[in-house]
Amino acid sequence: MKRLVGFCFVAVFAASLAFAVPKAAKDQKTFVGEIGDSMCGLKHMMGGNAKECTLECVKAGSKFILADTAAGQVYDLSDQAKARDFAGQKVKVTGTLKGKTIEVASIEAAQ
Repeated sequence: MKRLVGFCFVAVFAASLAFAVPKAAKDQKTFVGEIGDSMCGLKHMMGGNAKECTLECVKAGSKFILADTAAGQVYDLSDQAKARDFAGQKVKVTGTLKGKTIEVASIEAAQ
């Protein structure tokens, strides 16, 4: 009998883990915009292309951001290393919004 109860307990516990969705995954959203820099925000101030401007501003001390021009929003990004690979490009950022910062789970090129 003890074995049967123990087995049932383990089976129910395993099933609940299989169907559990982590809280962070439920709170994640996808944001679309351009990887820019905190100095320029929604509009690049330097001549040249967006990638060059973004990289120069970050080199001068700015941080990478997501500029959502459609919504007129600028979001800070928790993962500066991932953002560097997409400087000046339109992207989809998946993550959790905390205040004005996106806790980045992934960044990928957008169409």
